[in-house]
Amino acid sequence: MQEVVYNKFSKTIFFYCFFLETYLTMAFEEKKYNTEIVKVDPLNPEKEIIKKAAKLIVLGEVIGFPTETVYGLGADATNSHAINKIFEAKNRPQDNPVIVHVHSIKEAEKSVTEFSELAERLAKAFWPGPLTMVLPRSDYISPEVSKGLSTVAIRMPAHSVALELIKNSGVPIAAPSANLSGKPSPTKAIHVFKDLQGRIPLILDGGSTLVGVESTVVSLINNPPVLLRPGGVTIEDLKKFIPNLIVPENFSSEKPLSPGQKYRHYSPETKLVLVINGSTADPKKIDSIGRRFGGQPVVLCSNPDHRHDLHVIHLGNNPKEIQANFFASLRILDDASFDVGILEGIEPVGPGFAVMNRAKKAAHKIIVLD
Repeated sequence: MQEVVYNKFSKTIFFYCFFLETYLTMAFEEKKYNTEIVKVDPLNPEKEIIKKAAKLIVLGEVIGFPTETVYGLGADATNSHAINKIFEAKNRPQDNPVIVHVHSIKEAEKSVTEFSELAERLAKAFWPGPLTMVLPRSDYISPEVSKGLSTVAIRMPAHSVALELIKNSGVPIAAPSANLSGKPSPTKAIHVFKDLQGRIPLILDGGSTLVGVESTVVSLINNPPVLLRPGGVTIEDLKKFIPNLIVPENFSSEKPLSPGQKYRHYSPETKLVLVINGSTADPKKIDSIGRRFGGQPVVLCSNPDHRHDLHVIHLGNNPKEIQANFFASLRILDDASFDVGILEGIEPVGPGFAVMNRAKKAAHKIIVLD
């Protein structure tokens, strides 16, 4: 009898300890850090702030920081364990590669096995800036960046905070956008905080980003080169240097060389309907679309003065402004009390091409009007 009691007692203690350990582990994982936001001068970043952030990178931590495109979630690109923390913090799919950021051509050359003549020309024309090149990866860069691929996507950001952070860290920094996977990319520090509070120790707040969408990605592995993702550098500008650039009709891929090729991205929680090839100015038409998709609509557009009797989120007055405001507008949509957002498409030319690429990925439904 005593043996039976002892066994039952042991089992009770075992299961109690097991569930206690599981609960504590889950609580720790859900809110591991007391995330700190530190304001930094975007033009002349304070040295002590940068040193503090760089120290975290060196220690294998992951932090949020501004670039000219969107906010990045950065870690040491030579440290596999640190890179895996990026994927954990974002809930990022394990087969979705991340971009490596460098502060100099010399550092870029060290990160690849061949920095081609074309890469040199493109770097001279667009770096620092929102152009990413896919090149053969050297052993200096962790394979976790590319998730086993022999290539690496690499760029030099045009932002003083980003460049000083990389320089002071002493290593290239791997950094996708600093949001939970699938959500709109962050263009303000508060966007990063809302998504990643408790998941990372530090966010450097350098104000709003200027470009507003991620970098353009071009593969130089292919001959002729292939556009993998439209972004801050327009196709028109790229073709001045790569006249034979291949621009696919579909940017999706089951074996992505670049972020944004496989998984749905950028989606707000509110239902978003993209309307293209037609005007959304007619209130009756908007109400009709709204009823079809869940209730009271708000229209995201570039000409609010022409949208009488409609609730409006103003995207901007021209394609460049729309590009800069696009992701922030999707987050405003989620903060509002509307049931559905009606997004007015723009002409896919210049910055409009990258905007429409993101809009199609973000939309829950696409309607083409005659």
